[in-house]
Amino acid sequence: MLHEHTLTALRDMLRRREISSTELTQHCLDRIAKHSDLNAFVTLDESGAMAAAAVADKQLASGEADLLTGVPIAHKDIFCTRGVLTTCGSKMLENFVSPYDATVVERFHQAGSVTIGKTNMDEFAMGSSNETSFFGSVKNPWDPDRVPGGSSGGSAAAVAACLVAGATGTDTGGSIRQPAAFCGLTGLKPSYGRVSRYGMIAFASSLDQGGPITRNAEDAALMLQCMAGFDPRDSTSINAPAPDMATLLGAQVRGLKLGLPKEFFDTSVDAEVLEKVRESLAVLERLGATLVDVSLPNSPAGIPCYYVIAPAEASSNLSRFDGVRFGHRSEHAEELVDLYENSRAEGFGEEVKRRILIGTYALSAGYYDAYYLKAQKIRRVIAQDFETAFEQCDVIVGPTSPTTAFPLGAKTQNPVAMYLNDIFTNTVNLAGLPGLSVPCGFDTAGLPVGLQLIGKFMDEASLLSTAHQLQQETDWHQRMPAEY
Repeated sequence: MLHEHTLTALRDMLRRREISSTELTQHCLDRIAKHSDLNAFVTLDESGAMAAAAVADKQLASGEADLLTGVPIAHKDIFCTRGVLTTCGSKMLENFVSPYDATVVERFHQAGSVTIGKTNMDEFAMGSSNETSFFGSVKNPWDPDRVPGGSSGGSAAAVAACLVAGATGTDTGGSIRQPAAFCGLTGLKPSYGRVSRYGMIAFASSLDQGGPITRNAEDAALMLQCMAGFDPRDSTSINAPAPDMATLLGAQVRGLKLGLPKEFFDTSVDAEVLEKVRESLAVLERLGATLVDVSLPNSPAGIPCYYVIAPAEASSNLSRFDGVRFGHRSEHAEELVDLYENSRAEGFGEEVKRRILIGTYALSAGYYDAYYLKAQKIRRVIAQDFETAFEQCDVIVGPTSPTTAFPLGAKTQNPVAMYLNDIFTNTVNLAGLPGLSVPCGFDTAGLPVGLQLIGKFMDEASLLSTAHQLQQETDWHQRMPAEY
């Protein structure tokens, strides 16, 4: 069946004219309709997708194929798309139609891909389970009673259920890697600045980074090649060209030193998760890698540090949603202050309000030094821990998440328990490093387990090549949910 093929395989089949983009795009649309109960999509652009597929077929026929010509993909609903709803999973933006494309969307258009729709997400990317969306929770294809992870849960569910072969996501504290782990996928958070944030609606500007969610490392490398590169419209964009596939997948595991932080292998991690992680490390050892014990002593401070800095930046970024210029506008206001207060009270969900309040408090007079400034100092120390560890190893490895996917509703009443899902991922964002989650097995309940690889700044190649060689020796990434 068409949906069982990887993104790279579909790209090659299109180039060989074995299938048409029109046929493939319609197949994806039919599957999305069939499995709408997953709630993976907020918006479908059926007419736009079919029109783009027709154009792609003409290009393929004339031999003018680009990197992803004719391949259907989906975008997380945080990326602005011209003429299509961009909601950020929020009532605040439920009717917002963007007048321009985000750089990421623009680059996929230039590469010839077909945008099939926008995927569901935690509201303004604030969440670890995809349960804060105004449009309802997304379900995990491996078990519909469990969460797919967040905030890029819609993208992860869509790829895991083979509705599309690849999708974009964003990662502020683990929001690509954790859903990739929960859904048995490969998810890459690139180095900060590798992928443009222009047109990506901001949550925490110093932490946000876009990246791909795919079935395997080869597909992730292909999507990264498409979406990465310098963008003069983004002041934080790194002035470096996009890496090519050969660079990203060509390195060998033999001789690679893999660092195992003792803080990632303690009793807080589920025993079955640790078992599967260690099994995958044994495979890498057989391929010639060397395991080295390292330490990230300040990583336990990552959660409190992150949950000061991220809400502080969110409170600033979300101040633009005031009911005046765009977004939800309250109909119950007698004066300007009422308009501000009522529009924000009605437009934002509970988790977003919680983080805005925390961030505003942390930035307020009398508390800035005690909270925000101290968190920034801890952030520097966390980054130094990584620098020290990388003096002993090339790549740091460990679990992506301390558990597999948990039941829907299990942690919605306990925000702190929810936040702890990101204990192994958010320090990577604080340090601006690349991180990759790759499937490494299943627990006894049949739920996927994720292995996290963390690299040096701008060294996505070591992560992708290591994951690619692991996937040549294992089949965890090839397994699909039985119902899909």
